[in-house]
Amino acid sequence: MSAALQSDPNLERFTVGRVFTDWGIDPLPFVLTIWIAGLYLVGVAVLRRRGDAWPIGRTLAFVVAGMGSFFFATASGIGRYDTTLISVHMVQHMILSMLVPLSLALGAPVTLALRTLPPRPRRWLLAVLHSRVAKVLSSPPLTFLLYAISPWALYFSGWYAASLASPFVHEMMHVHLVTVGALFFWPLMGIDPLPGRVGYPFRVLLTVMTLPFHAFLGVTIMGQTTLLGEEHYLALREGPMASWLPSALEDQHLAGGILWGAGDLIGLVFFVVLFVQWVRSSMKEAVREDRRLDLMEARAARADREG
Repeated sequence: MSAALQSDPNLERFTVGRVFTDWGIDPLPFVLTIWIAGLYLVGVAVLRRRGDAWPIGRTLAFVVAGMGSFFFATASGIGRYDTTLISVHMVQHMILSMLVPLSLALGAPVTLALRTLPPRPRRWLLAVLHSRVAKVLSSPPLTFLLYAISPWALYFSGWYAASLASPFVHEMMHVHLVTVGALFFWPLMGIDPLPGRVGYPFRVLLTVMTLPFHAFLGVTIMGQTTLLGEEHYLALREGPMASWLPSALEDQHLAGGILWGAGDLIGLVFFVVLFVQWVRSSMKEAVREDRRLDLMEARAARADREG
């Protein structure tokens, strides 16, 4: 059976409009979206019933921007055409590996869980957070290495071709992109009390260091004369879609450009988020320091009066 048969042979010409009108639901992304977003909303509801506040911005970040982007990237026209055009796949890649992890991290789900879980599950979660495995998996050198090497391994090994031939490998690739992105960005930009957190200057440095890897990979793909997933994409151009599909090599060059440009654009978003977090952290630290100094002055004044 040809690897190209995983793509729907009756897809019509791809347009931007089809991203929003041509939908198809795959079981794994759909179930993950419903369960993860649902559990988060249950946690928010528990807090509200107790009378505790939970920032609406965190809920929107996690449910709408995070899980909503995950579902959009896998079920919309992007998901429908991601095995037909590598340029569309590359848009999906950037959403899953950068936008989704950032949004999930800003939703602070671990903090929400610690505030809403019953005592025993809460102790289990704390044990996991303080475990050696968690410390290793959140170590900045390791997560940076995984994040930088992962896309090279995806496109320059047999992994990408396998994802075009096997629906299971294809879905696991989606999960992998989100997971590796979360491991890298969660300690850097998340709000949760995770191991592996470092100071803001080092966070900025790590973020800066990721940009050349996306740019270099994009430029490398743009300059390739060998097709990625060659058997799959050439087989598609022998079927009913041959009348509208662009040259496979031209589409691959476009994909490299998307990786290069989108990586820089989303990297700019990361810088803005980090800068805002850094400023807020500095302001909170200044308030704490003012309170400490005020307390010291009050104690000194009281000691003088008593003396």
